[in-house]
Amino acid sequence: MSESSDKLIPISRGQPVQRRRRKRTVSKTGQKKSNQQPISSPREGGKVTRLENHHISPGLISSGGRKPAAEVMMYPGVKTVPPVKKNPQFSPGGTVRLKTVPIEKSKIGRKESRKTRLKPMAKVMLYALRFLIVGVGIGAIVGTLLSVLDPASRINSVAVLSQSSAPQKATDSAKTGLYMSQEITPLKNTLQSLAAANSDLTAGVFLLDLDNGAYVDINGNRSFPAASTIKIPILMAFFQDVDAGKIRLDEILTLEKEMIVGGSGNIQYQAPGSKYTALDLATKMITISDNTATNMLVAKLGGQEALNGRFRSWGLTTTMIRSPLPDLQGTNTTSPRELANLISMVEQGNVVTMRSRDLMLNIMSRTERDNLLPAGLGKGANAYHKTGDIGTMLADAGLIDVPTGKRYIAAIMVQRPNNDPRAAKLITSISSSAYQYFSQATVQPSNFTKNQPNQPVPNYQVPIQPIQPVQPFIPAPMINPNVPNGMVNNVPMGTYQPPIITPQYYPQQ
Repeated sequence: MSESSDKLIPISRGQPVQRRRRKRTVSKTGQKKSNQQPISSPREGGKVTRLENHHISPGLISSGGRKPAAEVMMYPGVKTVPPVKKNPQFSPGGTVRLKTVPIEKSKIGRKESRKTRLKPMAKVMLYALRFLIVGVGIGAIVGTLLSVLDPASRINSVAVLSQSSAPQKATDSAKTGLYMSQEITPLKNTLQSLAAANSDLTAGVFLLDLDNGAYVDINGNRSFPAASTIKIPILMAFFQDVDAGKIRLDEILTLEKEMIVGGSGNIQYQAPGSKYTALDLATKMITISDNTATNMLVAKLGGQEALNGRFRSWGLTTTMIRSPLPDLQGTNTTSPRELANLISMVEQGNVVTMRSRDLMLNIMSRTERDNLLPAGLGKGANAYHKTGDIGTMLADAGLIDVPTGKRYIAAIMVQRPNNDPRAAKLITSISSSAYQYFSQATVQPSNFTKNQPNQPVPNYQVPIQPIQPVQPFIPAPMINPNVPNGMVNNVPMGTYQPPIITPQYYPQQ
């Protein structure tokens, strides 16, 4: 290896990296005279010295503290790093000089910052909306699966659809508690002809076949003065309180002077302070249409407003008490259809118990006046009814038993000139036409509706028994001392007490 190849070659930092510095030939005489290399640049104060053992000794360093760039020696084949530009902000002593530049806030920047502040809230709302949509979708899927897996839900949904698609007439009948199938057109035409014969009489008629729901409706929803037919819902409310234990049948009520009124009945002739049982007053209210007894029961049941509220709870909208009896001005109102509905509820036992229903029908079967509905019936038919009579209106409504086993409801109201006798003849004619139609109709025991809860035996004939109001009408509740624990016919009395039977108040023959 030659001597010249062992020498270090000074390379300037400004020289390109890819190029190698050409070797310079140095004479031996110059090399022997001095072991120091000449400084490549007079501006640089440092030098690099080569020793014989090929080690590098540091030369003089300039006062600036850095090695001169021209004296940095590089091995052949080594690439140099490009120089780093000096930052004028840094001083040579290592201190940092910072320059503050004022920044003006423009209006555009403020608007952008507001928009930037709204973005997180918009993201939150977006995520909330997405979660809501996902939750609703999952709930709908789960609900659908549950409804498919539950057979009862499928049955209920089918029932709801069938009810919604039912005719409007069936919906109206459900509200009033009456089951109506189709109207009896031939009978309706006959009754309309009877009513048209007297143009100055306004008739309202509602007939209902309890076997199959066939009906006749002529001004059935029209409001008429109720007169004494208002006593039918009062009797129902009385027995409803008896069933609830609020009133005892043998409870004693005292006649007060302010309750004594005129019109029909005989309690008005009794002295104030007279005592009557609750059952006695209820019976007189229907059988002889006693107005004083009615006012005593109205006060016992809570007054007019309490009774009107109860009528509304039964689904009645026209039936209302506005004045004490006798209501000669006709302020108390009802309609033929609502009277029929009341009698239907009694017959079904929907409002009162079966025992109270039997007592009610027993009382209504002994109504003293029998020249309206009963006058149009044939032999062997029974009527459980209540009449109403004021100067401008005459009415009769009740349940009719036909000897063939047919049972139907008839409610007839006629608005008339003052005490016009033709109204009574019209009611009798309508009752006779209805009886002839229903007595010829065949009974179909296999197709009973909810209007006929008690299914009669086919070809059953109702025994012909004349009404005998003189006889006691409640023989069953008499307590047998041989029966323990107050049992009557093996049925516990409950809140009922044996009523005091006072046959002297029944109409004498």
